[in-house]
Amino acid sequence: MGVMDVMFRDEQPTVRFGETFVASESFKMLFREGMTLVEETAAYLDGPGRDESRLLARHAALTYASESMRLTTRLMQIASWLLVQRAVSEGELSLSEAAEEKTRVRLSTAEPNESAPVLVAELPLSLQALIAQSKRLHARILHLDRLISDDRPTPEPRVSPVFAQHDMLRVAFG
Repeated sequence: MGVMDVMFRDEQPTVRFGETFVASESFKMLFREGMTLVEETAAYLDGPGRDESRLLARHAALTYASESMRLTTRLMQIASWLLVQRAVSEGELSLSEAAEEKTRVRLSTAEPNESAPVLVAELPLSLQALIAQSKRLHARILHLDRLISDDRPTPEPRVSPVFAQHDMLRVAFG
């Protein structure tokens, strides 16, 4: 009886999500969505938002200031991530170089000292909408970042554990 060659291997090259996603139309749409949100937020905070904040009570004005800072921080993280991924898409950075950039600009997963929902409810509706949009986009990007970060090269083919046991029995009992 000949030696069985039982290996787990795939003759097709592995498709790497990170490489395919950043080159996709979906990424281009996400990029436009993120940058549009950055522009809309900047326009709001520099224009109507400034006027609306002057009309708020003192405690609401403090909440406005802290939430607008959180919003701009979140959007800066989003924009940085999108720009790094676009650089990968355009061949300006490799995936490994993008991973190095990731250590410089981190996507935060939690926001410390977030304002109480009852305080946020007192903010202008436009700001509340921008905060909600940015949180949804941030959550999507965190998910995509985990997928891309987990997109490592597949390990070398390995011997089947069943085959190894079979081989040991064959040696033991001839």
